[in-house]
Amino acid sequence: MNIVLDTNVLVSGLLNPSGKPAAVLNHMLSGRIVLCFDSRIIDEYERVLLRPAFRFREEDVRNLLIYLQHTGVVITPKPISHELSDPYDRPFMEVAVAADCPIVTGNSKHFPKDFVSILSPSEFLEKWF
Repeated sequence: MNIVLDTNVLVSGLLNPSGKPAAVLNHMLSGRIVLCFDSRIIDEYERVLLRPAFRFREEDVRNLLIYLQHTGVVITPKPISHELSDPYDRPFMEVAVAADCPIVTGNSKHFPKDFVSILSPSEFLEKWF
């Protein structure tokens, strides 16, 4: 199962190992879910995870990103013309459209549902696991 993982789910899963976002991450780490991404998504993951407020060790963040890049699928998406409320969400939408896979996010209102499947971590887990 391929997915695009919004940054908020990645952060939530790392901060709370017993929540639904962590369950999504565990499925990804076990190989049952394959992450689809492009360089913009990896850059955002890195930028957000290295924020001092989260207190993640830089080495741990780098190792996680290396793992995700080695086990995931790099997508080269085409630009979409659809307007989004948050321009930082554009890479996630473009990759999901190109990969024909859902976006798993905690902010479903940021994405138009007529373009691609948008699922919360709970909805994703209920549907696929």
